[in-house]
Amino acid sequence: MNKSQDLGNKSIGKLFLQLAIPAVIAQIVNLLYNIVDRIYIGHIEGVGSLALTGVGLFMPMLMLMNAFAMLAAAGGAPLASIALGKNDKEKAEKIVGNCFCLLLFFAFILTIVFYHSAPALLTFFGASSATLPFALDYARIYICGSIFVLLVLGMNPFITTQGFAKISMATTLIGAIINIVLDPIFIFGLGMGVKGAALATVLSQAVGACWILMFLTGKKTILKLQVKNMKLEKAIILPCLALGISTFVMMSTESLLSMSFTSSLARYGGDLAVGAMTIVTSVSQLAVMPLQGFCQGGQPIISYNFGAGNTERVKKAFGIQFGVCVGYASFFCLVSLLFPSVFAGIFTNDVALVDYASWAIRIYMAGIFAFGAQIACQQCFMALGQAKISLFLACLRKLILLIPLIFILPFFFENQVFGVFVAEPVSDIVAALVTSICFFAQFNRILKKDIV
Repeated sequence: MNKSQDLGNKSIGKLFLQLAIPAVIAQIVNLLYNIVDRIYIGHIEGVGSLALTGVGLFMPMLMLMNAFAMLAAAGGAPLASIALGKNDKEKAEKIVGNCFCLLLFFAFILTIVFYHSAPALLTFFGASSATLPFALDYARIYICGSIFVLLVLGMNPFITTQGFAKISMATTLIGAIINIVLDPIFIFGLGMGVKGAALATVLSQAVGACWILMFLTGKKTILKLQVKNMKLEKAIILPCLALGISTFVMMSTESLLSMSFTSSLARYGGDLAVGAMTIVTSVSQLAVMPLQGFCQGGQPIISYNFGAGNTERVKKAFGIQFGVCVGYASFFCLVSLLFPSVFAGIFTNDVALVDYASWAIRIYMAGIFAFGAQIACQQCFMALGQAKISLFLACLRKLILLIPLIFILPFFFENQVFGVFVAEPVSDIVAALVTSICFFAQFNRILKKDIV
């Protein structure tokens, strides 16, 4: 139990670096699963820009898969860590087993539903006759491997929450390296195009899933994945779902958000605007994913010490998490505003698309500096087991602000595409202000309460 003891005794600063750096690397590497696909796809000779747009249209379904994975993980991992803080290992292992079983169920349902509804959904998301074939080729192969995607995203947080950040990082690193190697072989060497990109991603995720299962059933893990704990129990799984619902809402609304963006941009700007949005989304992920990594590094420290009743360590851990998140978000905001064409050029050599995407990046990323404060506060609420308020804050930015603004703001600008893109920074700034005020008003009160 040395890892658990470290969470309660070791220097907060050293612990945060020890846990956050591998988590950030893991998040960045995880991005490579999809970003590397888009980079290679965007450079397919003759059809690169259309293929890139088509693959981008699959994003709403991909985000929904991720959301179901995190419904189990985002609720289960903090609660398992809190249980460890209370020295209740039996309950923590039941949480791991129940969440694993739930992920298998989600994967089964999503595979059936998405595979058969893919043509209709992709068309609804804005696919044209030119981009639908590329979107469908990529989607159906990826969907068939959804079980591996859910297991990697859903079970890896249970490794991080025990303090094994390097093992967690290795999961995504192994898969990403395999993906990077297989992508050019399948796409160009075997001439499979977007089908090759999807197949490479699925195979790399399968290896990652096997790695996770080997660790969680092996000798090193503190919390062991066992068949006896996989029978779903209301007392175990319902609190996990209650806490995870805010992350699920946040990620599933990413799917709705992506659909809202693509449908509006297809109406006002056509395939070029939709293709630019694929690039903009990739750039924004470069900002958001490391922020999530920082919070993953802080979560075990905050959750464990909250469970152990050590409020001073909780406060110190949050302070470090908040400062790092705000600092990184502000830096990335500045870089994206100054050098948007550098980011756009990574994904395509189409001059028109690079110019359009560079213009869009400057607008879309203008408020990302505020997102650092929002995610630091919201994820701390999650680490403290505060399900209700976390759910509200998850809904605030996207459901209450961003999605309505995507459809409302175009009516106030002559350039309607500008109105679609500017909805993002407006919602980022407003949501960050509300979240920060709400957090600092309730933080001390939460720390004084006993954990139920």
